[in-house]
This record gives sequence, C-alpha cells and structure tokens, in this order.
Amino acid sequence: MTYDRGRCEEISIRVREHILAMSTDGGCFTGASLSCADLLVYLYTSYLNVRPDTLTDPNRDILLLSKGHDVPALYGTFAELGFIERERLANHLDCNDHIYWHPNRAVPGVEFHSGSLGHLLSVGMGMALSIRMEQRASRVIVILGDGELNEGSIWEALQVAHALHLDNLVAIVDRNWFQANVRTEELIPLEPLDEKFRAFGWNTARVDGHDFDALHACMSSLPIGTGRPTVVIADTMRGKGVPSIQERADRWFCNFTHDEVAQLTDELHGNAVATLVSPTLIVR
Repeated sequence: MTYDRGRCEEISIRVREHILAMSTDGGCFTGASLSCADLLVYLYTSYLNVRPDTLTDPNRDILLLSKGHDVPALYGTFAELGFIERERLANHLDCNDHIYWHPNRAVPGVEFHSGSLGHLLSVGMGMALSIRMEQRASRVIVILGDGELNEGSIWEALQVAHALHLDNLVAIVDRNWFQANVRTEELIPLEPLDEKFRAFGWNTARVDGHDFDALHACMSSLPIGTGRPTVVIADTMRGKGVPSIQERADRWFCNFTHDEVAQLTDELHGNAVATLVSPTLIVR
C-alpha cells in the first residue's frame, strides 16, 4: 500500500469528528478512542492488506481491536474508507443496528467480537498459527490497551506466541498512560514495558503513535527479526486532537450534549490548523 502522510492527516481529522459525534446521545469512550485513531488510520490506509472488497480473501491481513471500547475510532475509519456507509454511524447505540460500544462481526471489517479485555491476543495467536500452517502470507495485528496488560492472559499468550515462533503476529500497545479513570503508573506500574516484552521473547519497538512518518518507518521495518513475534509500543495521548479533554482522567467515557460536541469539533479543527505535524511525545 502507498503511504501518504497528508491523506492520513486528513482522514484522522474526519475520524475524530466521527468519534466526537458518537460521544452524544448515550456517549462512548471518547478519550481512549481519540488516542488510537491515528494508529487505525495509518494501518488501514498504509499497512494492512485489506480493503472493503477483500474482506473474504483468505490472504487478507487481519486486525483485531482487543481494546474493544475504542470501537468509535475503528468504525470512523471504516466509514472513511468505504467499509461501511458514513450515515450508518448515526445509528450508534441504536438497537436496530450493530454500531455499538464494542466491535461486532456483523459490521463489515470486524474480524472478531471484543470488549472483554485480555482475550484477543490469544485469538490473534491462534489465527497467526493457522495462517502459518496453511502457508499463507497474511499478517495478524492485535491492538491492546496499556491497562489491558494487567490481564494475566496477555502474558500467557506472549509466552506461547514466542514458543511457537509466530513472526506473522504483531501486537500494538496503545500506550496512552491511562486505565479507565486513573493513570496506569498510579494503579499498577507498567514500565519498563520494553524490557518486559523482550524478557518474554518478543521483538520490541517503540514509536510516537501520533507521528505518521514515525509509524510508517517503524511498521515498514517489520518483522524486526524472523522466528519471533513483534510488539510495537505506541506512545499516545488520551483525547489527542482536542486539547481541552487531552490527558484528563474524567474524559474516559463521555456523553456530551450536541452543543458541546459542536464546540469540541471547532476546537479539533483549530488545533489541526495550529499543529500541522504532531510534536514528539515525551515518555512520562
């Protein structure tokens, strides 16, 4: 796939508009969805071998959103790239549709239900093993939340994936430094994550998850080495793109009024004009 930073930046703004729009009439997990929007936009526009017309191709790449509460970012990306109609996003939380708080396989592009944290790395491992046994070239990408790493099943899956030499499996950690309404390092400290993943036998990379050029350089270099799975720790920011809600513990789940959404959307556009290139994140 061809990488175009300008296109990624334009789509990421529209995806954030969709996330904000879904933050009303019942609400959604706004802050966390904004943190992984750039990751999803980059992957679907510039990395994954999957398109709306190849969803049944056995050789397609597979993405699993293990942190399923961030589904507004996924559905917003799907809407911008033609997997689903943009108008369908207005059905968010409508019982007559499947655009709900967590990924649903009834929505084109969703490979597996998620929402109960800690499960999909194991699912992705099984898919990667099946792909290898069938000698297909597909890759499996699993996006994890950093708070999700407190689930013991994650570390069990890491051990088994290493033992099986699954170098077609990539885990991406959305490292936004928050777990629900508390900072990760104040609850159960996670750092040094790089060393922990390496100790479990995984190739490890770390990148600014909002810098499209850095993401492209990182992902284009994968796999780092054969015979081992890879984890990419993407340092991100909760609420990225909307300064008034960035890095706020109380902006995990939001149910804004329509007027508030209009104000936040104006803020989003103002911030996009002021920040043409994302600044390098400072790892806390």
